[in-house]
Amino acid sequence: MQGVFEGFATIGAIIALGVLLAQLGVLDLAGQQVLSRLSFFVASPALMVTVLGRADVTSVLSKNLVATAAGVLVCGVLYLLAARLVWHHPPAETTIGTLSATYVNAGNLGLPIAAYVLGDAALVAPTLLMQLLVLQPVALAVLDNAVSARRFSWVRAFSRPLTNPLTLGSLLGLALAVTGVSLPMAVQDPLELVGGMAVPSMLIAYGISLRLGPRPGHGTSAVEIGFITVLKLVVQPAAAYGVARLVLGLDGTALLAVTVLAALPTAQNIFVHATRYGRGVVLARDSIFVTTVLSVPAIALVAALLG
Repeated sequence: MQGVFEGFATIGAIIALGVLLAQLGVLDLAGQQVLSRLSFFVASPALMVTVLGRADVTSVLSKNLVATAAGVLVCGVLYLLAARLVWHHPPAETTIGTLSATYVNAGNLGLPIAAYVLGDAALVAPTLLMQLLVLQPVALAVLDNAVSARRFSWVRAFSRPLTNPLTLGSLLGLALAVTGVSLPMAVQDPLELVGGMAVPSMLIAYGISLRLGPRPGHGTSAVEIGFITVLKLVVQPAAAYGVARLVLGLDGTALLAVTVLAALPTAQNIFVHATRYGRGVVLARDSIFVTTVLSVPAIALVAALLG
């Protein structure tokens, strides 16, 4: 369990740094915007190129991916129904809420947990690739069209993800992994340096928001945050476990990996997306905060029961 607590301690320390910088007046809400935009347009695409370029793409077709996708689908459908029938959210806010309920922190938390708890960092690859190449591009297409003043166009809906820096970085990284091509060191090294800014930028911006924005639990519905939390930490791992165990026949480390990774908290980059498009910012922030805190006992419980 050391890897679980090390991963959360790292995240907590960087978020605390953001809170401290805001408290001292070193960075303000304008600085938060700069950090978010830097991460969205520059650092995160570079990170996707370097991370996906080294990934084992054959793992995308594994049973782990099917079980992971099942958990995402169940939670996504449940939230979409609630957003439409209960909270009556417009499309952009519904998209941010759906991501908050389904998109796990597979990068800066899933990787250390896979390496230290599950014993193989490659186990996070199916989740990471599915989110980057399927869930994220679809969500960004909806957000792009939702905030546009022009009439909806299917051509624009399918073409806009290809102009999104995160999607382009993901596709380039996948192309490198499929072809086995390695970038020249003169390109690879700068990309890795720039990509290294992505996660710290996200977390520091999130910490600034915690200090200067509305306090967690203020500015959005506590009931909706609670619903998202239950979907994220209970329903998603339960659905992934059920499909993996009962339908696909997984057991041992493979079953543990699917369930633990499905119980990860909401990813910090959902806050970046919400900030970038100006929709559902407080909803994303509070979902990240609550699920991150409560996922510690949730993941520990899963590991204890299945490990």
